Amino acid sequence: MIYPKIPLAQTVIALCKAKNITDIVLSPGSRNAPLTIGFTHDDFFNAYSVVDERCAAFFAMGISQQTRRPSALVCTSGSALLNYYPAVCEAFYSDIPLIVISADRPAEKIDIGDGQTIRQENVYANHILFSANLIEGEDEFNEAQIQIALHTAVTQKGPVHINVPFEEPLYEVVEADVPVFKPWFPEVMPEADEHAWTEEFLERWNSAQRKMILVGVNHPGDIPREYLDVLGKDPSVIVFTETTSNLHHPDFFPGIDKIIAPIEKTEEALEKLRPELLLTFGGLVVSKKIKAFLRKYAPKWHYHVDAKKAYDTFFCLTYHFKTDPATFFANSIPAMHYVAGDYRAYWSEAKERREKKHDMYTESTPFSDFKVYHHIFQAIPERQLLQFSNSATIRYAQLFAMKTGWQIFCNRGTSGIDGSTSTAIGASVASGLPATLVTGDLSFFYDSNALWNNYKREDFRIIVVNNGGGGIFRILPGHKNTDNFDTYFETVHGLSAEHLCKMYGLTYLKAAHEAGLKKGLKLLYEEVEGPRLLEVFTPRTVNDGVLIDYFRHLSDNFDE
Repeated sequence: MIYPKIPLAQTVIALCKAKNITDIVLSPGSRNAPLTIGFTHDDFFNAYSVVDERCAAFFAMGISQQTRRPSALVCTSGSALLNYYPAVCEAFYSDIPLIVISADRPAEKIDIGDGQTIRQENVYANHILFSANLIEGEDEFNEAQIQIALHTAVTQKGPVHINVPFEEPLYEVVEADVPVFKPWFPEVMPEADEHAWTEEFLERWNSAQRKMILVGVNHPGDIPREYLDVLGKDPSVIVFTETTSNLHHPDFFPGIDKIIAPIEKTEEALEKLRPELLLTFGGLVVSKKIKAFLRKYAPKWHYHVDAKKAYDTFFCLTYHFKTDPATFFANSIPAMHYVAGDYRAYWSEAKERREKKHDMYTESTPFSDFKVYHHIFQAIPERQLLQFSNSATIRYAQLFAMKTGWQIFCNRGTSGIDGSTSTAIGASVASGLPATLVTGDLSFFYDSNALWNNYKREDFRIIVVNNGGGGIFRILPGHKNTDNFDTYFETVHGLSAEHLCKMYGLTYLKAAHEAGLKKGLKLLYEEVEGPRLLEVFTPRTVNDGVLIDYFRHLSDNFDE
């Protein structure tokens, strides 16, 4: 078997193999040649080549998002690893395991005027779980550092960085078996005894008449249905979910903003919604309205369930249960009692009223972003990996019903528009499911190099809602319809995806009115080989008014 001659490269490759790191995303370069040679000549690894490092990092993150195991990124020295940083941040805040392996020059070659060198040690210091800065010739130290880094990525679910210095020659190889290492596992520390806190929680849970469960980003299938049924039937509990919660139950409350927005100016209704006890789990929450509500109308107690961390998002965190939600509910639900009251019933009636008003408004509204998303979510097939870009797209998605067969993801760790397409392509490769990316125009064009990728599946689909600029800025408070706003905030443009599709081999479809949209969506999901893209052009100056009127229409005080 062909392996690099450099022992340190052999060690990195062997330890990745020992730790069962199989997915390797490489960006072409010279300084990382020893690693590229080793990873690509061993059939144990699934090697991918993605030229643009920023796209490569999000592509790898998409793989890890689906497999829930670390994938490795390999790049050359210099600015290459800085292009990984947006994805490293996203992985850090989204708890996605990722291993960055950067080639470097030896320490004595840094800051002496050599080309393609920067100070790479600890370059991700503020957004990394562990940094292993290897040293040439220090075999025992290097092995220990690599082992710790790999184990940290696996167990703590986040990004780690291994910086590997190589001296030339870089391309020499040997035909030999790579060294075999035994994976390192640290001594397991005993878990803290949470018995007292659990008893106190259950006592408060079983006495509170208004309990709210708020679910953020959650992986599909993580919570058994039997627990959902118990929570959904308790008259003292309302369960708020989002599209990325991946939880479906007829007694839950998806579309948080449909409940919050119409009562924002009604003090009495807001007080009725205020929970005595708040239980949260999952990742970051999309809805700004629920955050603002719970900060102003704070519960007496807020408990968060997560094996790793708890953010004090609402400034009232009582306790953090350091376990996964499924385990927490398995241990606590047998001791939970239903509490009589009208909390769920009252808001269930409100939810039904909002749904009726939603349907009425949707039927009457003109062609716009709102109308487009309505048709999109009806047309996407039931069995689908569904990826959303950030900004307006993920927020519109909160307003519409999601199909139970969808597995829904969005990069909500840092909520950036960069990397959405790259993540979606990587996720589709790893999941093996038909995949659809729904994205806005700015997010799509920002990550257009994502299409420079040889791994797009035949059943990969993209829907670009092109409203000619950053449409979400028209919804936010501020002056609109001025040259300054158009140029520096909304960034008005006249771009189309058509030529990108031609260059990168995607079938291109477009629509600019409702009939064309229905036809385009039908063609998008026909049994035709090859990835396809549907671009939908919407009226830039109409969309914000339609959405603002929508929330006004939902109000109980609105006269039909």
